[in-house]
Parts: sequence; structure tokens; C-alpha cells
Amino acid sequence: MSRPSWDDYFMEITSVVANRSTCLRRKVGALIVRDNRILATGYNGAPAGMRHCQETGCMRERQGVPSGERHELCRGLHAEQNALIQAAVHGISIAGGTFYVTHQPCVLCAKMMANARIVRVVFRGGYPDELALAMFREAGIELVQYGST
Repeated sequence: MSRPSWDDYFMEITSVVANRSTCLRRKVGALIVRDNRILATGYNGAPAGMRHCQETGCMRERQGVPSGERHELCRGLHAEQNALIQAAVHGISIAGGTFYVTHQPCVLCAKMMANARIVRVVFRGGYPDELALAMFREAGIELVQYGST
């Protein structure tokens, strides 16, 4: 029996982190890793100290907004954004790191990752955002869909 790869290990942890999500539509977990060490984690949900969608309901759901559109209507932050913020709050440099995410990042998160000098993103599930894919390519960030051949 072969030993799991680091990607296997970290992708499993993203699923555990996603369990903390308070989003009613999609549970997302993210890790920032460098040198096989977890630097920060994040899950999607409302900012600290604010009411979660479980209490207020989902405005995007009520308005019938499709996945991947009108991010500004959501009370929550994306898992990737929360991981970036956690690193900043704690003064952790993430330049040169890898993001592990349960779902393909959106264009907003792709731009933040490029500015944070992330070099690789490993994700499991897809997300309807072609512009994000183009931004990753242009930024030279390696994008790997976990489990695909």
C-alpha cells in the first residue's frame, strides 16, 4: 500500500475545515501551505461577530442569483479570503505558498492570490468562473484540479 501524497493529505483537511462553514449554499474550506506546513485556514461565512446566513437567510437564494454571480450580495467571505485574512492578522508571510481549496476559486479570490504571490492552487470541485481561470493563467499560478487525470 502506497503512502498518500501531500496533496491527498491537505485536500482531506480542506473538507474538515469546510465543515465549519455557515453558508447555506456551498460549504468551502481552504488551507494555505508552504514547505508542507499549514500556515492558515479559512471557511466561508459571515465576518467575525456578525450574524450568519443561518440566522438571516440567504439573500442570493431569495433573489435567485446563480452560483458564480453577484458576490457583493453575500454576507459571507469566501474561504480563501478568510485564510488570507487569518494570515495577515497573525503576520504570516504566505508568498510562495500553495492554496488547497474544496472548490475552484472565483475571480475575486484569484486576484487576491496573485497579489499575495501564491504559486499553486489545488482544488477539488469546479466553479462557473472562466475569468478566474484566465487570471490564474496570466498570473502564472499553477492550477491543479485534484483527482483529475
